[in-house]
Amino acid sequence: MQEEKIKPEGLATPKEEKVLQFSGESVRLSEKIIEKFLMACALLTILTTIGIAGVLIWESFEFFSEVSLWRFITDTQWTPLFADKHFGIMTLLSGTMLTTFIALLVAVPLGLVIAIYLSEYAPKKLRTYVKPSLEILAAVPTVVYGYFALVFVTPMLQSWFPEIAGYNALSPGLVMGIMILPLITSMSEDAMYAVPRSLREGSFAMGATKFQTSFRVVIPAALSGIAVSVILAFSRAIGETMIMAIAAGNQPRFTFDPTVPIETATTYIVEVAKGDVPQNSIEYKTIFAVGITLFLFTLALNNLSFWLKKKYQENYK
Repeated sequence: MQEEKIKPEGLATPKEEKVLQFSGESVRLSEKIIEKFLMACALLTILTTIGIAGVLIWESFEFFSEVSLWRFITDTQWTPLFADKHFGIMTLLSGTMLTTFIALLVAVPLGLVIAIYLSEYAPKKLRTYVKPSLEILAAVPTVVYGYFALVFVTPMLQSWFPEIAGYNALSPGLVMGIMILPLITSMSEDAMYAVPRSLREGSFAMGATKFQTSFRVVIPAALSGIAVSVILAFSRAIGETMIMAIAAGNQPRFTFDPTVPIETATTYIVEVAKGDVPQNSIEYKTIFAVGITLFLFTLALNNLSFWLKKKYQENYK
């Protein structure tokens, strides 16, 4: 009688070993393909950034070969499309900074108050509904914000302050503050919510109230995240275009008066890019000079936010 061969327990047959080997090789091949694809995506973003920076630098170099950098920085008039040409970028930057600071004056205090409430006071169920509702504001097209500023906010301001012009910096600045509010609120609330519960309990054990704990424990512990949210909102406000183009007036002037029409750097780029200015002319090249100025501003702000987060971020174990 032929004896039946019994396979030892835990050992695979040669056929099963081949299947397992083939399966393992397939998994490794799939992982390598995914890894290469992710690397290609990362390189694509880097190459895109390098390409944008290269175009701006090249075109700006041609502009500054005709217009001195000192004249570009110090002149307080911006009239490249007129017979008497002036190329003072400070005119556009003053309008940009004016509306940006108005927006931050609205968004930062209101955003932090909402973030503190959602993180420290609101019930968990209410938080799950309120936070997504606030973030819907970020999905509203900026052109809608622009017309809201023009047809609603400006007439309301004029009813209170008749001296305000029909186009002004105050109205779009206020509306832009509403637009960047979700950015500050969401990121600040995330930073506060990540603060360990043990810090709050330690503060309560020392006799502190919830208000004292919120402002003396939670906010200092989440300060790096809050600072990053403000800087990113600042960068977002600098680059805003449509609200300014619709409601600010597009009149370049070196002023910090929010009641008069102004022009920002981004709205000037839109104005020239419409096609009325001949390409390769000095007037057309101004948009690249303005563009690289904005690029350097936003680059500096992003690096500042990265440095603040790295330097002051608290690591809790």
